[in-house]
Amino acid sequence: MKNNTIILKSRPVRMPDFSNFEFIEEPMPQHGIGEVLLKTVYVSVDPYLRGKMSGTKAPRFELNKPIASRIIAEVIKSDNKKFLEGDFVSGYLEWKEYQVSNGTEIQKVSAETAPLSAYLGVLGITGLSAYFALSDIGKPKLGETLVVSAAAGAVGSIAGQIGKIMGCRVIGIVGTDEKAELIKTKFGFDAAINYKTRPDIKTAVEEICPGGVDIYFDNVGGVISDGVIANINKYGRIPVCGSISNYNDIEEQTSPSLLPVVVYKFLSIQGFLISDLAERFPEGISQLAFWLKEGKLRYSETIVEGFDKLPGAFIGLLQGKNIGKMIVKI
Repeated sequence: MKNNTIILKSRPVRMPDFSNFEFIEEPMPQHGIGEVLLKTVYVSVDPYLRGKMSGTKAPRFELNKPIASRIIAEVIKSDNKKFLEGDFVSGYLEWKEYQVSNGTEIQKVSAETAPLSAYLGVLGITGLSAYFALSDIGKPKLGETLVVSAAAGAVGSIAGQIGKIMGCRVIGIVGTDEKAELIKTKFGFDAAINYKTRPDIKTAVEEICPGGVDIYFDNVGGVISDGVIANINKYGRIPVCGSISNYNDIEEQTSPSLLPVVVYKFLSIQGFLISDLAERFPEGISQLAFWLKEGKLRYSETIVEGFDKLPGAFIGLLQGKNIGKMIVKI
């Protein structure tokens, strides 16, 4: 029996394409003393992988080596007392159908608490990113106005809902009318802007937020962020969770200088990486699970089936073809 693996064949320039990936067959792995044999069930594809592929985000993926991301796997065989056959686990694992782990980088997850795929989304890194970036950096207050870019995405849709839970008026920026309707009807956003039909973001935000913007949850960067920040209020807070609009650039982009605005409006702008908060994951998961159980949080997933569909799902994510969390079911 062979084991299918996806390796990084070449570094992408601009938008990744299928030539950057290669499928290879390896011998079926065998677990040893203290190890478990895992079968991949769900694979998370995320925007940050783009930087690891190109080498701009550390640690980078090495050429001709397997790509890795967050994965839900089933324990098929175990010689580790912490894990039983039939357990499901979550971890940062390689894009392989089967692999061996010594158990240090995986954690058990329960299908009774939530669907397994939720541990890659609302109860995983994306939900935690929304929770900590908004609560720690955004510091929402009752009655404030929050604008979220990429609002129909995995992080943005959760950030907007948390903003509503904390008493904010929430506006989302999306790329289709379908997504605009979704964030209003399913996720409870107060208003939406389709940047493709309203490319003048500065004017669009000004019209919908006549009192200005107190918090901008930034997932995209670029001209969208320029337009939102032009409407920011004094003492505004800007958690920067991503810059997907620039991930495929090969030339340095020039945006309006922010320093005068930062100075005269006393702005707080802070970059955010979830890896810095690993010790607080239990706190975040507990709060997110509580809101989920209470019906205060909802989530959407775009699930693509098939190990061979992984590269296409990742490319589709960067093209905005997902609603909510993009996941591949193996």
